[in-house]
Amino acid sequence: MSIVEVEQRGKITIISINRPERKNAICNETAHKLQEAFAYFDVSEQRVAVITGKGDEAFSSGADVTNLPELWRCTPNVGITTEKPIIAATAGWCVGAGLVIVTMCDMAVAAENTKFMYPEAKVGICGGLILGLVVRIPHKIAMEMMLLAKPLDAHRAHEVGLVNRVVPKGRQVEEAVAIAEEMAGYAPLVLKTIKRFVTQNMLPKGPSELMGIAARDLGIVNNSQDANEGVTAFKEKRTPVFVGR
Repeated sequence: MSIVEVEQRGKITIISINRPERKNAICNETAHKLQEAFAYFDVSEQRVAVITGKGDEAFSSGADVTNLPELWRCTPNVGITTEKPIIAATAGWCVGAGLVIVTMCDMAVAAENTKFMYPEAKVGICGGLILGLVVRIPHKIAMEMMLLAKPLDAHRAHEVGLVNRVVPKGRQVEEAVAIAEEMAGYAPLVLKTIKRFVTQNMLPKGPSELMGIAARDLGIVNNSQDANEGVTAFKEKRTPVFVGR
């Protein structure tokens, strides 16, 4: 059983965190698998992605403290770089890293039992990727969520613009897919251009987001064929032959 499941429905890809026994907590492998699933989605003919968590008890309870992940890897617009639309479908607890993922998605559908929470002030750690919340919902609501670490229910989340729709528990994925199917019938180049302009030019990026983007880009260089060739050539005392990959 994979900890990240991928399902295709027509032009829609549904990517699910599949750790219900851990309330879909994100471990290191989960973060990598999510990044890989979205990379495959990006180069495919699929038009729109829906991200969700298995079951109705938790979209995600956040980072798995027994196996801490590199959360930037599974954060849209940071480690997940697709210009195609991503819709979150949530139910139950949506905590910490789970809230970050929803915040950075393009749209979100929440089941009525969803509770959004960012508990780092109570835990004593801070990753910083949550700062994107401040430019996506009203400033003082975002600050309240981060500084008081209290849950925000689905209806309040809808009022402040964190989610687009609230539906009965168990309907969140189907509603997100319905939105995605409508979107998939529109011009892909227009959708990509709108998303690119918004994410690159309209939304400010916080320090941790910029660090994640830098880690992503440097990782591409340092794990490249050219990097391996350069090190090998140095050891063999010869001129490297670079290929740009």
